[in-house]
Amino acid sequence: MSRRNIGSEFDRFLEEEGLLEETTATAVKRVIAYQLAEKMAKDKLTKAEMARRMDTSRSSLDRLLDPDNSSVTLQTLQSAVQALGGRLKIEIDFHENAA
Repeated sequence: MSRRNIGSEFDRFLEEEGLLEETTATAVKRVIAYQLAEKMAKDKLTKAEMARRMDTSRSSLDRLLDPDNSSVTLQTLQSAVQALGGRLKIEIDFHENAA
């Protein structure tokens, strides 16, 4: 198997097993949690201060930063990104052959 096809083969396997959507969502959430935590650390921002900036509770922020907790709303994500001085951009990619 050539190296350039490994990703597509794995995606196909996950899709056949009915795991592609869940796996992708988990991976995206882990990246989001990592990026937010890294920016907070870079800015030397405590969780208490971050929650205050977001006008939310520490427990809500903890759920957002938990890479294994996929229950995050767009509003919470938007609030966190804005509190860190960023702008949330979301992209949807429709594949031509998608059913």
